[in-house]
Amino acid sequence: MTSAGKAAVPPPVLLVTGVSGSGKTTIGSLLAGRLGWEYAEADAFHPAANIAKMAAGHPLTDEDRWPWLDAIGAWIDAVGVKGRPGVVTSSALKRVYRDRLRAGRPQVRLIFLDVDRDTVARRLTARNGHFFPPELLDSQFADLEPPTADEHPVRADVKGEPLAIVEKLIRAEHLEAVEAAHGSAQSQGGIGA
Repeated sequence: MTSAGKAAVPPPVLLVTGVSGSGKTTIGSLLAGRLGWEYAEADAFHPAANIAKMAAGHPLTDEDRWPWLDAIGAWIDAVGVKGRPGVVTSSALKRVYRDRLRAGRPQVRLIFLDVDRDTVARRLTARNGHFFPPELLDSQFADLEPPTADEHPVRADVKGEPLAIVEKLIRAEHLEAVEAAHGSAQSQGGIGA
C-alpha cells in the first residue's frame, strides 16, 4: 500500500492486439526489445488442442479461448508481481476477451494493430511454418470487434516499416526504457499470431 492507502499500480503492460497476421509478434517483440521490457507471445499459451484445431482449419470457440486468455492474464499478473513492465500479444478479437484480460489489471494498456483484410491475406499467404492457415482469416474478421473509445485503445496503422511504427508508439505513449541495470527483456518463446 502507498502512503495514501491505495495499492500501487504495477508497471505498465502493453497488450498488442489484432487479427492473425496483423503484425502483433513483430511489433510486440520490437517494442519489448527496444524498451527492455518483459515479452510474451500469446501463441505460447495455447494448449496443444487449440493449435491442432486451428491447424486443421477450424476456428476456435469462446470455450477454447477462455483457458488461453486466463494463461495470458496469469503472465500479466506474474510480471506485475516482479515489478516489471511488459508487452504481451493476443488477438483479443472480442470486447469480452479484452475485458477478461484487463479485469483488475489497471496497468494494461491496449494497442490495436489496425490493418485491412487484403494486407493480412497477403501476409498470411507468404508466411511459412505457422499453424494458422490463411483459410481462417475470414473467421478472424467475423469475430473482430474493434476496440471502442471507452477502452482507451491506441490504434496503430501498421503500414510502413515496423521499427518506425514502434518508435512512433514509444513517442506517442511516452514509454520509457528500463535502465540497463535491470537487464534486457525476458522473452517467452512462441510462434507469431
